[in-house]
Amino acid sequence: MTSNLTSEEQAAAAAVERSAATSQLRFATAGSVDDGKSTLVGRLLHDSKSVLADQLEAVAHASRSRGQEAPDLALLTDGLRAEREQGITIDVAYRYFATPKRRFILADTPGHVQYTRNMVTGASTAELAVVLVDARNGVVEQTRRHAAVAALLRVPHVVLAVNKMDLVDYAEPVFAAIAEEFTTYAASLGVPEITAIPISALAGDNVVTPSANMDWYGGPTVLEHLETVPVGTDPSQDPARFPVQYVIRPQTSEHPDYRGYAGQIASGVLRVGDAVTVLPSGRTSTVTGIDALGAMVDVAWAPQSVTVTLADDLDISRGDLIAPSDHAPETTQDVEATVCHLHDRPLRVGDRVLLKHTTRTMKAIIKDIPSRLTLADLSHHPAPGELAANDIGRVVLRTSEPLALDAYEDSRRTGSFLLIDPADGTTLTAGMAGDSFAASADGAEAARDDEGWDF
Repeated sequence: MTSNLTSEEQAAAAAVERSAATSQLRFATAGSVDDGKSTLVGRLLHDSKSVLADQLEAVAHASRSRGQEAPDLALLTDGLRAEREQGITIDVAYRYFATPKRRFILADTPGHVQYTRNMVTGASTAELAVVLVDARNGVVEQTRRHAAVAALLRVPHVVLAVNKMDLVDYAEPVFAAIAEEFTTYAASLGVPEITAIPISALAGDNVVTPSANMDWYGGPTVLEHLETVPVGTDPSQDPARFPVQYVIRPQTSEHPDYRGYAGQIASGVLRVGDAVTVLPSGRTSTVTGIDALGAMVDVAWAPQSVTVTLADDLDISRGDLIAPSDHAPETTQDVEATVCHLHDRPLRVGDRVLLKHTTRTMKAIIKDIPSRLTLADLSHHPAPGELAANDIGRVVLRTSEPLALDAYEDSRRTGSFLLIDPADGTTLTAGMAGDSFAASADGAEAARDDEGWDF
């Protein structure tokens, strides 16, 4: 795709992407129960002057009603009554704040094992994950679980925040041992970048301002790292993927024959003159126009929302994927993927589900569950029979129609999908596609039932 762009277009796309990267960062916090995630978030908001006076007063009032002298900064994120009563985080809490250097979208995720699915939700779009560890307890099973989830979701940057250093007398050997153990484990999972920072969220050490109690640490504070970590990629390095969201046919006297395809570019760069293939039909055409916010442009890139026109009058509808002809993904009805099951109802072999991929939704059936991942030692439990809530495992499914699916390691956007309950629309499972595999060599087909769910 890069070869189709002039040097000026590549430079413009890279500049826009770099500008977006330095202006906004999406990140998630995770860690075991009582490691201090919400307190860290509250400290970030408070010390970066991102809390309004009335919000701080409400927190102070709630803290006094619970018999606490100082404001409990964790209450800035734990808003549910059950969370405040138990002193834990249950749901994902999203917070938005900014500093002069960058804007932030933060997802504060729960620490309990039964809420691991919420961490998947919060980290699925994150570019950085902050994993907290209590300095007194070190790396525990839930720490490994969250590191594994971050690795599975291909989160590019992971920060290990060793919290409550004030309770271990700010001892450097304690921090060093935890950092070495976590880094070794996370590196074995394939996490590309790990930064360890010793902090005390309650006292504010190394959260926004450097700590006077840990002069042996010379690295950045949490906020300094969040403000400077490089995020985003050059869109011209990825093949273009344009899921069609809506077909525009005004059929007016001014535009009697206009046919445009609206949507958000999921990855890569599109330009006028590109030879493209429409999937799953496989029909080809050429891009003749790109409308971005009412202005006709020659080039557009992810994640812009645009309307595209083609040279040929093709049968294209919502859910179709427009991709460059020389870098089009293969289509398949057989999908093998790693999934995290989100629903309390187990996922079993033979279950009939809806699969939602970008703007396309289709019927699918679970053909096999080959294994369930044991996060304590990263072993695979073969043939578990089902996946319960918060389980991570491998599934094999077959879709009713051909699906243009990238590998998740190549594209987090077009390599992911959701499994949905067809009866009530409930989200059941989040999936990350691996290598698609062909049907069995003998060509045997599954018996079709009267409901049309065996494909």
